[in-house]
Amino acid sequence: MEYTIKKLAEIAGVSTRTLRYYDEIGLLKPCRINSSGYRIYGEKEVDILQQILLYRSMDIKLEDIQNIIMDPSFDICKSLIEHRESLISRRNQLDQLILTVEKTIEYKKGEINMSNKEKFEGFKKEHLKKNEEKYGKEIRDKYGKKTIEESNKKFLNMSKEDFDEMSRTEEKVFNGLIEIYETKDINSEVAREIYENHKKWLSFTWPNYSKEAHMGLAEMYVADERFAKYYNDKAGKEVVNILRDIIIKYAK
Repeated sequence: MEYTIKKLAEIAGVSTRTLRYYDEIGLLKPCRINSSGYRIYGEKEVDILQQILLYRSMDIKLEDIQNIIMDPSFDICKSLIEHRESLISRRNQLDQLILTVEKTIEYKKGEINMSNKEKFEGFKKEHLKKNEEKYGKEIRDKYGKKTIEESNKKFLNMSKEDFDEMSRTEEKVFNGLIEIYETKDINSEVAREIYENHKKWLSFTWPNYSKEAHMGLAEMYVADERFAKYYNDKAGKEVVNILRDIIIKYAK
């Protein structure tokens, strides 16, 4: 079956302007142009559009989607299986959050008892889910699947007190980075404290600490714009290079 651009837009729930843009950037070309000059799309294009919209629902940038779809090894069936697994994971995370909220309501009403660990279970899983979506592939490639799974398990088993301490430790790192941004002195005691606090922050989730892994992580912060953006945005200043330099200096 074939569709005009207007009909495909209606079926997919997108605008014709979006489809024209996808055509312009080479992301989704029509199968042909009819005698009247209208774009016509076939089943293959419908399947590709479905993939594009699924990737977009996961907040993946268009340029990255294009690289994925244009890859000669791209397999729609395999991609759909991966999407299904991702959606199931997201559903499980939402179910956990809903359960946490429902149990908290019952707890506040005095209907059940609820441990501190239970109160934060859903939020910790949601935190892990977001990290997985953003950095999962990169950190697994760098540190291995087993290490990351052990790290995630340690995080999920963390008590509320440890979670709060982890958050305070990270805050100390950022406060120190803002100070060093002004002084530019990475030989200071403040700089050493940044290293020690960052090391402590990692220890809350890392199964084992190593200086080599710490330095490798620091280099990743600078090389990957997503990590760099996290640190720079949270500090409100360009601090990621400072953090990398401090970690390298004191780890050595």
